[in-house]
Amino acid sequence: MSAPILLFSAFGTLLIMGAPITLALALSAAVTYLYVGQELTTLVQIAFSSVNSFPIMALPAFVLAGALMECAGISRRIVTVAEHMVGQMSGGLAITAVLACVFFGAISGSGPATTAAVGMLMIPAMTRRGYKEDYAAAAVATAGGIGIIIPPSIPMVIYGVTAQESITKMFLGGVIPGFLFAFSLIGLHYCFCRGKDLASGLPSFSLRNLFKSLGDGFYAVMAPVVILGGIYSGAFTPTEAAVVAIFYTMIVGIFIYKEMSLPTFMKSLETTVWITGRVLIIMFAAYAFGRLLVQYRIPEVIAKGMLSVSSNHLVIWAMVTVFLLFLGMFMETLAIIMLVTPVLLPVMTTLGVDPIHFGVVLVCCCAIGFSTPPLGENLFVSSGISGVSLERLSIKALPFCAINILCIIIMILFPQIILWLPNL
Repeated sequence: MSAPILLFSAFGTLLIMGAPITLALALSAAVTYLYVGQELTTLVQIAFSSVNSFPIMALPAFVLAGALMECAGISRRIVTVAEHMVGQMSGGLAITAVLACVFFGAISGSGPATTAAVGMLMIPAMTRRGYKEDYAAAAVATAGGIGIIIPPSIPMVIYGVTAQESITKMFLGGVIPGFLFAFSLIGLHYCFCRGKDLASGLPSFSLRNLFKSLGDGFYAVMAPVVILGGIYSGAFTPTEAAVVAIFYTMIVGIFIYKEMSLPTFMKSLETTVWITGRVLIIMFAAYAFGRLLVQYRIPEVIAKGMLSVSSNHLVIWAMVTVFLLFLGMFMETLAIIMLVTPVLLPVMTTLGVDPIHFGVVLVCCCAIGFSTPPLGENLFVSSGISGVSLERLSIKALPFCAINILCIIIMILFPQIILWLPNL
């Protein structure tokens, strides 16, 4: 049995048996290394190099910044600002949820973190105003995916490290797609809620109320401005920006809003350790698995196989997109990025696709994966907050996933949507 066959056979068998993706990746790689006569110490050294890099430091820092936002009172003020921006528009609270996810995503860089922070505030508020529980939960779950598209984005950091591409360019590439996703969801909410009495109790739009909420939430709204402004101006790197985000949040929460306490701070540290530990273990296993793929030239074989089907780049894009959306239903985002980047990136660059273009589309497909069962992490978060069954929630999320897939098709057909800002 050749090493690649053993690698994929072991991986597939473990998945069928119900093993977690991390265990399947690590164990299949370990078995293959032993089969070809290499010591497991080599496996550990290779895998450790995946997490021993300066850009990876941004991961725990952005996770901690996102966790601190809620206990600092920043999340609540962001939602209030979003409410006053929308006013009594049709579907106002659903639109508010989308805007709040955009603001919070520009701080946390995480889909589930964005869903949890916004969902805890918006899902109960929407149900009180007449929205059905499954609709409210689906609205927050699908909007939460924007958290990994709007910069800063943890998956974009991972892609930049894996593909050896500029993380700053990846962040710039995600700006317009993030707003495209947001506006498409806003449009759908407006259509679905039009003619229904769902705006009662919302503040009517007025510049006075908007400026008042902006005054109260000034430091909350300034958080993404400070973080992203520093990155794009060159004042600090994305990794340094993550540390700046932590200190900014702590200063605002302790000295300005005075809502951060020692117990809530410790809870944020606990959440950060749990999320970061899980992510780094996935990276560790996926990098070891990916090294074997490269060693046995699996990406080259797959590239030749796909190009033999068609040389039309749109046909290849269609195959790749369907494949990524399918993976997003069953695998965690970071595992997908670590696995498919060394396999699919050579295929796309052979067709003349810019690596930044491919990377942003990859992340956008993963964002949809947060809202598609059976794995959909955002669905689990929203289901836990709302008490709605995962089955009902999944059906309600389908139209929102469909409109986001349409956005991805537009980005593929018009690459400048992604590449315009990075190439300025």
